[in-house]
Amino acid sequence: MDAQGRDGVQGTPRPSQHGRRLLMAVPFAIIAAVTAVDVSVPPEVHLGPFLVAAPAVTASFAGPRMTAFVGAVAVLAQVLVAGVRTSVIDLNHMYQIATLVLISVIVTFFARLREREENKVTRLRTIAEAAQNVVQRPLPRRAGPLRIASAYLAAEEEAQMGGDLYAATRTAEGTRLLIGDARGKGFDAINEASLVLGAFRVAAGRERGLPELVGLLEAGVGAAEAPEDTPREDSAREAFVTAMVMDIPDDTPVLHLVNCGHTSPLLLRDGRVVTLDARDPSPPLGMTDLLSREATVETFPFGEGDVLLLCTDGVVEARDGSRAFYPLAERLATWAGEDAETLLDRLRDDLRAYVGGHLGDDAAIVVVERRAPAG
Repeated sequence: MDAQGRDGVQGTPRPSQHGRRLLMAVPFAIIAAVTAVDVSVPPEVHLGPFLVAAPAVTASFAGPRMTAFVGAVAVLAQVLVAGVRTSVIDLNHMYQIATLVLISVIVTFFARLREREENKVTRLRTIAEAAQNVVQRPLPRRAGPLRIASAYLAAEEEAQMGGDLYAATRTAEGTRLLIGDARGKGFDAINEASLVLGAFRVAAGRERGLPELVGLLEAGVGAAEAPEDTPREDSAREAFVTAMVMDIPDDTPVLHLVNCGHTSPLLLRDGRVVTLDARDPSPPLGMTDLLSREATVETFPFGEGDVLLLCTDGVVEARDGSRAFYPLAERLATWAGEDAETLLDRLRDDLRAYVGGHLGDDAAIVVVERRAPAG
């Protein structure tokens, strides 16, 4: 997805080649063990029925051809046992052989159904990844004096898309950034996120101020699904997006931002972490008509060597087994001096370890580092 760290959840990992070889050894080991014991036990003891375990186990991880092959080997082993112990036409062994053939056919059929469903899921996942590439494009690694790293961590293992969003574009004076989080989950959240991203891409590169840009983003939120007769105040309550838009000039060591109800960014400078709390924040997109004045632009220092962390609430509200929140600022201070990509990798790995591998909500992370201008 994003070569720099875009980390949407991938599909269920397939076993490695070494792991597959080990798995394939299991059904043949079962056949060998059952056959060896069956020919050595007293005549009144029959272990042949245990051979059905071999094709049944194979069907859980292999395709129909391999399952049928293992079933055939199990049948041949049962025939061998019958020939050694009494006779293939012995009534007891004939029933065992017939039962083994029938069960092998059944599990082969189910292996075929499982393979078909896996192929269908794979195709759907591929389509979802392609759609995600369109909706949530990767951020550039470089933008003027800035170095940018980003990651998207999905809460659901099979999910490819969510309501968290980020985007960046170059302007005449510097770089303009957006990060946001659409209310709710599922397709409604994805729809809201795509509307905001689309509006940002259309408007952000043009010569307009942040308050005007916020107004354009606001106009798109909820427009797609709200019926014409729905009062504006009702649709605003149904759909909103917390967001933050930011301008970072190339030649001035500052950043300008408008915070629309979003998680405050963190600034890492000289080993210290500073929270950039907006003194006059705006309501989330979709609710800014509740504000009777223009959104307020706030300015903070952002000089060479500073590192800025933007994230959604999936990071700050992540909890461990004791329900304690993730100590983001404390962790960030321990990684002072790291470049953007290394810091992102450390944060991503540490966050996953903290929550035991399962986030409670999607999380988007953007790390921005200001370096000396080239030349």
